[in-house]
Amino acid sequence: MAIRFHQTSKEFHLYNEKISYIIKILENGQLGHVYYGKRITDREDFGYLVEYVSRDMAPYPFEGRSNFSLEHLKQEYPAFGSGDTRYPAFELESGDGSRVVDFKYQSHEIYAGKKGIEGLPSVYVENENEADTLEVVLEDAFLKTRIILSYSIFSDRPVITRHAKFACEKEDGITLLNCMSGCLDLPDMEYEMVELAGAWGRERYPQTRKLGYGTQAVYSMRGCSSHQFNPFLMLKRSNTDEHQGEAIGCSLIYSGDFLAQVEVDNFDVTRVVMGIHPNEFRWEMAKGESFQTPEMVMVYSDRGMNQMSRTFHDLYRTRLARGIWRDKARPILINNWEATYFDFNEEKILRIAEKAKEIGVELFVLDDGWFGKRNKDNASLGDWYPNLNKLPGGITGLARKIEEMGMKFGLWFEPEMTNKDSDLFRAHPDWLLADIRRNYCHSRNQYVLDFSKSEVVDYIYGQMRKILREAPVSYIKWDMNRAFSEVFSNGNDRTYQGKVRHNYILGVYSLYERLIQEFPDVLFESCASGGARFDPGMLYYAPQTWTSDDTDAVERIKIQYGTSYVYPLSSMGSHVSASPNHQIFRSTSLETRGNVAYFGTFGYELDITKLTEKELEQMKEQITFMKQHRDLIQKGEFYRLESPFKGNQAAWEVVAKDGSEGLMAYFRVRQPIQGKLERIYFSGLEETKAYEVRECFGEKTDFGVHYGDELMYVGFSVSDCSSGLVGVARTGQGDGYSRLFHFRKVN
Repeated sequence: MAIRFHQTSKEFHLYNEKISYIIKILENGQLGHVYYGKRITDREDFGYLVEYVSRDMAPYPFEGRSNFSLEHLKQEYPAFGSGDTRYPAFELESGDGSRVVDFKYQSHEIYAGKKGIEGLPSVYVENENEADTLEVVLEDAFLKTRIILSYSIFSDRPVITRHAKFACEKEDGITLLNCMSGCLDLPDMEYEMVELAGAWGRERYPQTRKLGYGTQAVYSMRGCSSHQFNPFLMLKRSNTDEHQGEAIGCSLIYSGDFLAQVEVDNFDVTRVVMGIHPNEFRWEMAKGESFQTPEMVMVYSDRGMNQMSRTFHDLYRTRLARGIWRDKARPILINNWEATYFDFNEEKILRIAEKAKEIGVELFVLDDGWFGKRNKDNASLGDWYPNLNKLPGGITGLARKIEEMGMKFGLWFEPEMTNKDSDLFRAHPDWLLADIRRNYCHSRNQYVLDFSKSEVVDYIYGQMRKILREAPVSYIKWDMNRAFSEVFSNGNDRTYQGKVRHNYILGVYSLYERLIQEFPDVLFESCASGGARFDPGMLYYAPQTWTSDDTDAVERIKIQYGTSYVYPLSSMGSHVSASPNHQIFRSTSLETRGNVAYFGTFGYELDITKLTEKELEQMKEQITFMKQHRDLIQKGEFYRLESPFKGNQAAWEVVAKDGSEGLMAYFRVRQPIQGKLERIYFSGLEETKAYEVRECFGEKTDFGVHYGDELMYVGFSVSDCSSGLVGVARTGQGDGYSRLFHFRKVN
């Protein structure tokens, strides 16, 4: 058992070979935080680490004692207004308006394994030996309300998961105003905060700032996790880099509004809180009702950011993603969107599919424009029946023709949206998530459906189910192309409105779950105007996500690099698109477009019927290469070697779990003249083992045998003719240049 309770000291110690997490029941019955970090030896009493101080103007709960104040104690799940004036982990209100609370320890349970969370995504275990769980029950006797704090620690991973459940037994109920999934108080402020920030087309760029007094936060109040910020933050020491130093990663398994906040008080104590954003959240609970927060995942690393990332990758790929597609090789696909946009018919689609089949593509995906009267983006969302003018045989007829070619068929949906020009809107204007008595915003000519209403979810489910039952659909791309604006649930009362944002996400999750249970063989890919909902909550239902609408290879280097801070390669939808690129109009070689797209799920998004025979042969070679290496890419250990945010070049690497082989990619954005000599330093190799290194494409294919320590510490030359090396890698020179290397262990 990896969790011990010391009765005498009233301390809980959660530990494995990598980490320790220590909690103490304080004298006032509340939970104090003692330690989180590298594994330390268990002992009966760590109480000396709880430091009681006396400071001017601090509130003290014990008469005659002025060195016990919640203002200056590190806590597990702090409240506001009972001695602690820092930002709280939760806030609730009783019927008379009082927000004063006093939750004290009542009991606890320690058990092997980890339970799921009803209605919410969470990481899981396949057998109870993988993790141990501590549930601590706190109770406010006056409010007749309990909080159950759950902590799970994995046996062989530096991972702790947390969530909280509120249960009300008060006759006149309570109102929950704020409920974070977890809180972490740290003893100093000598950290840098790393977040993933951006906008449409440049999602998840790492941003670093040194902590200062006050609050620093990332958040979303857009109804989705957003392009702008991701439900993740990392605290790292100033000397921490990719391969050394201490880092703590915090990730929220949730797809809606979130808050991830770091507060530093004026005595240098750092407090991290993470959970549902409290803006417009007001959850009224009657006697007998409960509320469950999403799950927060904490990862500790004492060997740099790369180790933290690889822990998230392995956990989210194997214990968050589910179903047959978790471990199965992802199909190489072609999507017609950038090839045709709305301008297509069955004949045009079949021509693209036939050409794709010839070069080895395994899945054809029909994107937007196949339904209702959808010829542009202002009509028919919500009318999920085929446009027979475009597809005389409907989806069923087209899908069967694609399957007869020897490919699988996939289909695009945007289930959560509607247009005013649609049968759905004309029949149910009250299903909009907007106050329809007033002016309300559109975005992309569309409006959000109120998925907090079960009848709306049921209606959309019925339409999607009909198509999936009738047609051989193997893949669904689930899009969501606008954020919330005026959030109001028509026909519901005042008390319901504070629940709408969270209930919306629960509605999305429930629709996913119903479809997954009925159609377990379908591969789902989530999308939200590209990467606006690339979050762990989605990965529980859809094991891959469209990483960004920006398909330019050079931009994708940055986007995929930043995304890898938390998310595995198997989750990143990545396609080779047209050149010049349709978003930023850059021209990039087909080789570089492929070299970037390999490090994800891989596919194509361009009009293949307009390419030359030479280009088609090159694509056939790319597909053959990906089929040979996709298991390595999907399941291997990913290492960031050189950041595209620091200069003109970037590099990354994936190594098989057993260390037998790997791939290293090198990218150079701008062509140098008389450039310097360049080396890349490998990672994750065995020092005393020899590796044969070969270039996958290009002129020089064999680099001989090198030992692991040489590749990691001396480095591997990627210098070429631009550095003055005559005759080395002349082909492909220019902006957007790349090289790809395969290495395998030979002893």
